[in-house]
Amino acid sequence: MGRGKIEIKRIENSTNKQVTYSKRRKGIFKKASELTVLCDAKVSLIMISNTGKMHEFISPSTTTKQIYDQYQLTTGINLWSSHYEKMQDNLKKLKEINHNLRREIGRRTGGDLNGLSFAELRGLEQNMEESLNIVRERKYRVISTQTETYRKKKRNMEEINRNLLNEFEARDDDPHYGLVDNGGDYESAVRLANGGSQIFAFRMQPGRPNLHDGGGYGSYDLRLA
Repeated sequence: MGRGKIEIKRIENSTNKQVTYSKRRKGIFKKASELTVLCDAKVSLIMISNTGKMHEFISPSTTTKQIYDQYQLTTGINLWSSHYEKMQDNLKKLKEINHNLRREIGRRTGGDLNGLSFAELRGLEQNMEESLNIVRERKYRVISTQTETYRKKKRNMEEINRNLLNEFEARDDDPHYGLVDNGGDYESAVRLANGGSQIFAFRMQPGRPNLHDGGGYGSYDLRLA
């Protein structure tokens, strides 16, 4: 019992379309390979799916360029000339775009304005004003960010300074800590250095025993805590 015929029409389901393409591609490549072996023919086959993926079959011991060159020699059709013309057209368009961009840049810097009408000059002026506003907005945003960063650093330094002062006051209440006695001239334990405060805490420890006063401690050694 033979296989039934199917209607040749476009497959709408994308999954079925891909499965059919894969099966038929393998079959065509198999036939091309058999034709090459059986008939010693040179075969070049290129297939491109609807997704843009390309599949190619080429006879052994040959290249696609050789097949194309032989086709051009046999038919008298230059396959590369049309491609070269398309490349030349594309290059011409790119050069024109580049020329227009350079001219636009020159006009924005104040050059090449002689051929412009009043309306064109007015449009160029409006475009430059819009660009200037964008630049200014960005500049103000950067200034605001830098200012806020400076304020945060300043608040952090003030907080550190308050904590150090509180620590110094707490040590000042401790009877084991005191200031340097230099004949009645007290030097401040808070030294300013580089715009900040440095706190020096001193701890008083008993010195040698005073044997003359019954073995007590008559003096204190002042040491940096």
